[in-house]
Amino acid sequence: MQTVELDDSSADRYLLDARGLTLLVFHSRTCPNCRIARERLPQMNLPIDRLAWVDAGQNGGLVQRYEVFHLPAMYVVRDGVFYGPVQASLAHWDISRQIALALDGYPAELP
Repeated sequence: MQTVELDDSSADRYLLDARGLTLLVFHSRTCPNCRIARERLPQMNLPIDRLAWVDAGQNGGLVQRYEVFHLPAMYVVRDGVFYGPVQASLAHWDISRQIALALDGYPAELP
């Protein structure tokens, strides 16, 4: 699984051009749950092509556009199309299920 760090200036172009399924994860260096997510998510065999990390403390524009209210916050993007948030515990089964549910919904443009 590919891992990439995105920021306010690179996220839109990267997500629009990325083929396949991206799990976009907002995190903070001071958030204990975020540290756990950074450790566990890359090790999970999730049905995604890549993990894209955004430091919420450094990228206020993305935080505002994606309406991030808690951390870590996860969103599904496939082939440049936004499928919405993934509200799940940091368990493989829960994240996988929520990704599938998001993909069953109606796609939208990136925020």
